[in-house]
Amino acid sequence: MSRTLLPGVIAMAAIVVASNILVQFLILDGLLTWGAFTYPFAFLVTDLMNRIYGAPAARRVVVVGFVTGIACSLIGSRIMLEFGPAVPLRIAVGSGTAFLVAQLVDVAVFDRLRRGTWWRAPLASSVIGSALDTALFFTIAFSASITIFGTNADAAIGWAQDFAPFMTVGPMTPLWVTLGIADWLVKLAVAMVALVPFRLIVARALPRPG
Repeated sequence: MSRTLLPGVIAMAAIVVASNILVQFLILDGLLTWGAFTYPFAFLVTDLMNRIYGAPAARRVVVVGFVTGIACSLIGSRIMLEFGPAVPLRIAVGSGTAFLVAQLVDVAVFDRLRRGTWWRAPLASSVIGSALDTALFFTIAFSASITIFGTNADAAIGWAQDFAPFMTVGPMTPLWVTLGIADWLVKLAVAMVALVPFRLIVARALPRPG
């Protein structure tokens, strides 16, 4: 892998590792985790690599993030807590699938829009990628409609299938639905904020047309 991609590779790996650690720490009565605020910056890294080095380079950085995530899941599956492994099988599969699919879609959307207004490609790709990431992860990891993992795997995530007021104030819905919406709202907020560093870094990295 080219040395020019090393900053992106390091940043992506660091974000994935940090997010896997910080997801263990709950905030707002369990509505979110600290990892929800670090993980969306993976889309910023992907978009920067795409803008500066092109889509193939961005995909290579995504693969690094995916492999790093798998390593984190394998380590987490070996750490036993009171109710089972720190990273149950369903969560590991959901996390890996969501990351890889969402990031590759992000790359494709960005590449298609790259010739438009500077903010359109990173914003559209991050919003679409974030929505896909959230939908895939929370559905695979927690939805009662997914039964392929067996009863033992379902038992480890049964708490997320319990019913609770939607966003703590609305009608009763499975808890994982509320968690997914809250997570997606954070991703949207980060996508907006990330436009600032995206603009600044790209301006420094790419020569101005003269």
